Amino acid sequence: MRIDKFLKVSRLIKRRSVAKDVCGDERIFINGKPVKPSKEVKVGDIVTIQFGNRSLSVKVLSTEAIVTKAQASECYEILEES
Repeated sequence: MRIDKFLKVSRLIKRRSVAKDVCGDERIFINGKPVKPSKEVKVGDIVTIQFGNRSLSVKVLSTEAIVTKAQASECYEILEES
């Protein structure tokens, strides 16, 4: 699954267009490397998102394309928030 779609499906970022813009600004990292919106994310990858002066690191647990709102938080595990 593409990283921009994963961020939207998991509800870490509200809209896919916003996720695409954030990736374009090099504020999304997979396993420590900045990525483009089309980068494929796999189960077990560590995704780091920089929100201004705040940072969030999550481990990908699921890459299902359709997830309900209640199941969205089960797509990832929060590792670090600063």
